[in-house]
Amino acid sequence: MIVIGADTHKRSHTLAAVSEATGRALGDVTVAATRRSFGQLLRWARGVGGERVWALEDCRHVSGSLERFLLARGERVVRVPPKLMAGARDSAREPGKSDRIDAVAVARAAIREGVETLPVAQLAGAELDIRLLVDHRERLVKQRTALINDLRWQLHDLWPELEIPLRALTGPRWQQRLAGRLQRTEQSTRVRVARDELKRIRELTRAITTLEQELAALVATFAPRLAADPGCGTLTAAKLIGEIAGIGRFASDAKLARLSAAAPIPASSGRTDRHRLDPGGNRQLNCALYRLVLNKARHDPAAQAFLDRKQAEGKTRREALRALKRHLVRPSTGSCNRRPATPQGARPSSRPPARPSPATPPTATST
Repeated sequence: MIVIGADTHKRSHTLAAVSEATGRALGDVTVAATRRSFGQLLRWARGVGGERVWALEDCRHVSGSLERFLLARGERVVRVPPKLMAGARDSAREPGKSDRIDAVAVARAAIREGVETLPVAQLAGAELDIRLLVDHRERLVKQRTALINDLRWQLHDLWPELEIPLRALTGPRWQQRLAGRLQRTEQSTRVRVARDELKRIRELTRAITTLEQELAALVATFAPRLAADPGCGTLTAAKLIGEIAGIGRFASDAKLARLSAAAPIPASSGRTDRHRLDPGGNRQLNCALYRLVLNKARHDPAAQAFLDRKQAEGKTRREALRALKRHLVRPSTGSCNRRPATPQGARPSSRPPARPSPATPPTATST
């Protein structure tokens, strides 16, 4: 089989064909990063001959267009994590750096790790829409937080005696109260700046609320079981769906646990047999799982019973929470694939169904 590694950039793409059996480079090509040039890449790859798989370094914003082009034409594409390329040039026999050298390194990294073990690329569906909305909301929240922090200093300079409760400026009550007070005050430059910041805060708050309502509708449609799961709010469910990006691309829950860093890393040597925390993985997904664990520890009796059982076995509270996080990877993320039944007369999806783990429990709350 031929593995075609790609070093993608904003203005150009360089691809190199490498034999999986020998690791020998068979050829390379560089084209402009335009859709008109993608057909040239495909014709070149067909000319190399033999069964092929495309290994693209996982840089979505620069490789996404090429990836979608190849998938739409039935090509097999896998994603190579950028961390695998960190020391590739240092260990390579060919010195220096170039786009061609990097493309060959991507292909050889895919061969070294095993093409079958790498994430398989697929055309994006509702998961991408949910992720884009979640990321957009988080950016708006950061902008609002920065404005609120600056507005608090402006208000303190105007009225040192004014006490504003924490997180009060995100709600309409204090926003209206401050708007009226600033309007009645002498319109100095500082007051006008504070009024402008407050106006922008109110606009951002409305936009954030609208996004949350849209996300709630999307999550309820895409993963109703996850939305109804005790302790899993709309934002946590949306984050899980967006970061998992299609549960069907994972062969087992263990692979998903590894991606989310919920599974411990072996740290054994000689007679010492132990494991340690995984500091890598998808930290956004890990954070969403941690929020889910904390919520379930407070509101889900089944999760509380699981924690009590682990602590009775001698684990600390923190260790029990880690065990619960790994335990929830299987049922909670399995709920991300529970789409509603296809209505009568509608065309079923052409995507292959996810391969469920044989150990998947019937509900997301069983422990």
